[in-house]
Amino acid sequence: MVAPSPSPIRIKKTKAVGIPVIDLSLNRSAIAELIVNACQDYGFFKVVNHGVSKEIIGRLEVEGVSFFAKPSSEKQKAGPAGPFGYGCKNIGFNGDMGELEYLLLHTNPVSISERSKSISNDPTKFSCAVNDYIEGVRELCCEILELMGEGLWLQDKTVFSRMIRDVDNDSVIRVNHYPAVKDVKGWDPCGPIGFGEHSDPQILTILRSNDVPGLQIRLRDGLWVPVPPDPTDFCVFVGDALEAMTNGRMISVRHRALANSAKARLSMMYFGAPPLNAWISPLPEMVSSQKPSLYNPFSWGEYKKAAYSLRLGDSRLDLFKANTNGDKVEL
Repeated sequence: MVAPSPSPIRIKKTKAVGIPVIDLSLNRSAIAELIVNACQDYGFFKVVNHGVSKEIIGRLEVEGVSFFAKPSSEKQKAGPAGPFGYGCKNIGFNGDMGELEYLLLHTNPVSISERSKSISNDPTKFSCAVNDYIEGVRELCCEILELMGEGLWLQDKTVFSRMIRDVDNDSVIRVNHYPAVKDVKGWDPCGPIGFGEHSDPQILTILRSNDVPGLQIRLRDGLWVPVPPDPTDFCVFVGDALEAMTNGRMISVRHRALANSAKARLSMMYFGAPPLNAWISPLPEMVSSQKPSLYNPFSWGEYKKAAYSLRLGDSRLDLFKANTNGDKVEL
């Protein structure tokens, strides 16, 4: 596999680009069309009037702030992340680093209950906050995916959301904390990097952050665009699995987070994923003689294994691209 070239450090003002903001209280058919357009043009958009209550969001944020405020020795009891639990600066298993600390949890309630014992002094309160948040954003995630199915005129509008609603889904939740930087001298578009350039391997990501900037997305032409923070909205990212299922029509957006603010940044991500044994391949409606299948079929477990074997910025989908001789890359 050929590693991607380093992205050019080029910044463009957000207003000039016009990052899509979709109001989920609009007419359903209009929303469906807006979602499809945003996903194929950017692989990213924001949603407002999303229906997830401030109380549910606030409770998880309080739990996150409380945990990261603990002494390092206390936080280490919840780690090391392998991959679940507490991690600091290490991202994955292949040498990637960032200026952040985080909690990564599987969304299975039993797993959350067990992990909470090493995270919080009140495990029940922590578990309830996490589970309530997951329930809210999972419903939002599935609603967006079903609207996408309508916008794509798919015969089965639930083909994406059904995987995430499956009792054996492999979805995860991550809370990232980017510590405040002392002696900040203006805004530096080149870093320091909190979380390096990457795409998300899952189907769809729902992100919420506090009022501190740092998130950037990369456009098709290589421009890095800063995403203005707004604690009242959610950011939505197309993942690799969704790009494969739509045969490249939806873009798995590359993004990163800078850690260059005088105020700490806290972000909470829900990664909607299918069960490990679910097969991912371009949907029949997305394939034609003009646009043949771009990817070989793969299981989510197989793709997850590939993701863990590569560096953060590597293009994982390249391993599963269909080729002329029909061979499949061995992992």
